[in-house]
Amino acid sequence: MLMAVDIGNTNIIIGLLEGERIVGSYRITTKAAHTSDEYGLMLTQFLALSHYAIDDVDDVIVCSVVPKVMHSFRASIIKFLGLEPMVVGPGVKTGINVRIDDPKTLGSDCLADCAGAYHTYGGPVLVADFGTATTFNYVDGAGTIRSGYITTGIRTGAEALWGQTAQLPEVEIVKPDSILATNTRTAMQAGLYYTFLGGLERSIRQFREEIDEPFQVIATGGLGRIFADDTDEIDIYDPDLIFKGMAAIYARNTR
Repeated sequence: MLMAVDIGNTNIIIGLLEGERIVGSYRITTKAAHTSDEYGLMLTQFLALSHYAIDDVDDVIVCSVVPKVMHSFRASIIKFLGLEPMVVGPGVKTGINVRIDDPKTLGSDCLADCAGAYHTYGGPVLVADFGTATTFNYVDGAGTIRSGYITTGIRTGAEALWGQTAQLPEVEIVKPDSILATNTRTAMQAGLYYTFLGGLERSIRQFREEIDEPFQVIATGGLGRIFADDTDEIDIYDPDLIFKGMAAIYARNTR
């Protein structure tokens, strides 16, 4: 079994894979203050919940955009699982070429997402990841990342809204029943939802205008589910895209 770990700014997501089949998925809050022992305890508990033992884990692959967490988490894998994890980054074969001004600036999570989309659905493809930040990356038919953009994630924008205004409450990010809100909470939910939905639809249409070939749009990330069923601009919502990407990358670097 392969353990795939995505260390993001908001959450650490752990996937357990047998071949291409995801047999378990767990999520914890990203906190730099956790020790390697705390992370290790969580890993062993997640394995037990999926009815696995430590010895069932053959290898571990990690992609991380939070360097200050990486040291403790890597140490937990070595200490509790007895394995040196493969880390997505320089020197690791991905099957994806990167043709942007500075390839080193592309986040390893975006790279894994693109690998998952291209190897699962083919290209060309526009990969949209709705996380702490919202990212779009375009992969052409030859498996080359050509362009992309980064903008505020909806939750990040929402936190700025209620964090910077004294009388606005924290609200759940959901699609409201109507845009015709009659109270502060639903007014905020409608404003957040439809502003973000309109922005992502306009962004995808702009990609279509400037790219001279048809492409699929693959969405992922926890908040992508909110919008995927409410727009024709998204072709597929795949919550496990990053795990599929890490599995594909691991297969190219099997040790």
